[in-house]
Amino acid sequence: MNLEQLKKQFEELYGKSSGKASVYFSPGRVNLIGEHTDYNGGYVFPCALSYGTYLFIRKTNDNAVKFASSNFSFTADVHVKDISQKQNGHWINYPMGVMNEFLKLGTRLTGMELLFSGNVPNGAGLSSSASIEIVTATAINELYKTGLNGIELARLGQRAENMFVGVNCGIMDQFASVMGKKDSAIFLNCDTLEYELVPVVMDGYKLVISNTNKRRGLADSKYNERRGECEKAVEYISSRKRIKNLGELTYDEFIVLKDAISEENVLKRARHVITEIQRTKDAVRELKSGNLKRFGELMNGSHDSLRDDYEVTGIELDTLVEEARKIDGVIGSRMTGAGFGGCTVSLVLDSAIEQFANKVGRNYQARTGLKADFYIADIGDGARKLGNF
Repeated sequence: MNLEQLKKQFEELYGKSSGKASVYFSPGRVNLIGEHTDYNGGYVFPCALSYGTYLFIRKTNDNAVKFASSNFSFTADVHVKDISQKQNGHWINYPMGVMNEFLKLGTRLTGMELLFSGNVPNGAGLSSSASIEIVTATAINELYKTGLNGIELARLGQRAENMFVGVNCGIMDQFASVMGKKDSAIFLNCDTLEYELVPVVMDGYKLVISNTNKRRGLADSKYNERRGECEKAVEYISSRKRIKNLGELTYDEFIVLKDAISEENVLKRARHVITEIQRTKDAVRELKSGNLKRFGELMNGSHDSLRDDYEVTGIELDTLVEEARKIDGVIGSRMTGAGFGGCTVSLVLDSAIEQFANKVGRNYQARTGLKADFYIADIGDGARKLGNF
C-alpha cells in the first residue's frame, strides 16, 4: 500500500490546514481450520494476514464525522449526535457501529476526518469487515485515550457487527485482527478467550488463498440461519444435559446425546461443529509436532464436513477444492470463512505453486465461468499505529 498516495488523497479530500493525520492498520485474517465453531464456543485457528485496512484519521474542532474510502465511491458527513443512526446498506456502518460502542462507554467523540483504504478483497471471507472495525477501534482507543486492551477492542468490534451491522458473528475475526502475530496462528477457545500463539512452520510449503470471486453478502447469507440451527441443537441436547453451547460437549458425549436431536438438518449442523472442534485440536497438535501431512488431511476433513453436514460451500468453493486436491504437492485444501462463496486455503509445496495457480485457475474457469485469484498468505502482525503523516 502506498501511504504517500493515500496521504495525497486525504489532503485532497480534507485539506492540509488542520495538521497531520494519524495512520493505523488492521489486518484481515484467514482461518486455517475451525469453521463455524466460534459462535458455538469452540476452538478456531486463524492467523492475521499481511494485508488489511489502512486508516488515515484526523480530529477536528467541529462535530462532523467525515467518512471516505479509496475502495468505495460512497462518502458521508455524519454529525456526532447522529452516529447511532444506521445508514442502510453502506460500508460506513462498520466504523459507525464501532463509534457507537465507544459512545455507549461514555467516550466524548468530536469531529473527525477519515479515509479508509483496504487491500483485502471485499466479500471474500478474509474478514475485511472486522479489519475495518478493528482499525477504527484501534485509532479511537488511542486518539481518545480510552485505555481498552486488545481483547476489549475485539469484543467491542464484535458488538458493533452484531448489534449495529446485524451480522450475528462470533469473536474470531476481530480477535485475530487485534491479536495476530507474525508467523504465528492463534489457537483460540472462543468460549473463554484463552489463546495460544502457535508458530506456523511450513517446511517447504506455503499457504495459498484462492478467491472464488463469487461475492457473498454475509449479512444476507444463510449465516444467521446456521447459527439459529446450532442454537436449536443446544435446546434439544439440553433436554438431556444442560449446556449453553455446543462447544461444551466432547465428541463422546455428543455420540451418546445426539439422538435427542429429532431434526435431521439440526443434527447435521451439530455433528459438524462437534467434529470440527476435535479436528481443530488435533490439527494444532499435529502442527506443533511438525506433521504437516496430517494437518493437511484434517483440513480436507474440515471442508468435507462443511460441504456435507453444514452445507455452506457451494459449487464454486467445492470446485476450487476438488481441483486443488488433484495437484501434486497439495496436501490439504478447504474453504475458509463463512462460506457461500469467498475463499479456500490450501497447503501447497513451494515448487508446485505456479502449476497450482495455472491449472486450478484454468479448470475452475472452465467449470464455473468465473476467474479465480490466488494469493500467498503471508502471516502478519495485528492492529497497530503506523505513524503520523
